[in-house]
Amino acid sequence: MLRPKKKITKKQLKEDALVSSYVKVTTFYEKHKREISIGVTVAVVLAIVALIYFRNRADNDQRAMAQVAAVYKFFDNGQYQIAIDGAPERNIAGLRSIVDNYGGTDGGELATFYLASAYFQLDSTELALACFEDFSPGNQFLAVSRYSGIAACHEALGNYREAAEYFERAASADVEGVNVAENLHHAARNYAESGERAKALELYRRLKKNHPTTRYGREADRFITELSV
Repeated sequence: MLRPKKKITKKQLKEDALVSSYVKVTTFYEKHKREISIGVTVAVVLAIVALIYFRNRADNDQRAMAQVAAVYKFFDNGQYQIAIDGAPERNIAGLRSIVDNYGGTDGGELATFYLASAYFQLDSTELALACFEDFSPGNQFLAVSRYSGIAACHEALGNYREAAEYFERAASADVEGVNVAENLHHAARNYAESGERAKALELYRRLKKNHPTTRYGREADRFITELSV
């Protein structure tokens, strides 16, 4: 006589599934033990390397910031070549050295900005342009300054169309509105120099309408008249 099949409970089903999964995992581990061990080791090593990297990056950033602070007095005093080269006799690193040694850190990026500005002041315009283009700003104010710096370099090199575009970008990126009028004025002037009078007129009219109390807004009428003749 056939006995009725025993009903399998949900608990037993779960236990069977766990046993089955355990067997599968164990079998897989035994088969791939060496690869798994290597993988775990690699993961641990990568985690340690990442920790050391970020800790060193923070240390390097502090060193870079300290060196920028030390050399900034030369930049601020208009001693641009000393700011670039440093003062080895006083153990003060120059901006070029800081960029070479700490590029990628916040301090290194700030040094890149001052290096670009120093080159520009010394009429090394192409070097200045390269530095401004390499600079990765850490805040909105420096982003505006980067666009203005690139624009000024292009203007000095006679690339008026490019200068106008970057001055206009600087005006658009200036969310605080501190230098909007000035950058719009420079953009309009460079559009006029490049022969794009219609675009220049558009910006001068915007200046007059949106920034009437600024020096550039007050001067806009004169340029509008000159371009309209």
